[in-house]
Amino acid sequence: MKVEIFWIVIGFLGQFLFFLRFFFQWLATERKKESTIPTSFWYFSIFGGIILFVYACYRKDPVFILGQALGVFIYARNLYFIYKKKKD
Repeated sequence: MKVEIFWIVIGFLGQFLFFLRFFFQWLATERKKESTIPTSFWYFSIFGGIILFVYACYRKDPVFILGQALGVFIYARNLYFIYKKKKD
C-alpha cells in the first residue's frame, strides 16, 4: 500500500509541474498583454514530463509512456533553440 501511495504522489507531482508551466505562461502573457512563452514553461515541461514518464513506466501504460517520451524530447529541443539563439 505504501508503494502505491508513493507512486500516486509522484504522479501528482508531475501533474503539478505541468500545471505550473501553464500558470507561469499565463502570468507572462498577462504582464506583456500578448501571448508569451517564458523559458520556465519549457523547464516545467521537461521536469513534469520526466516525472510523468517515470510514473507511466511504473503503471506500464504504453500510450502514456510514448506521449511523455516524445514530449520531453520536444521540450528539450525548444530549450536548445532558446540557448542557441542567445549564443548567436
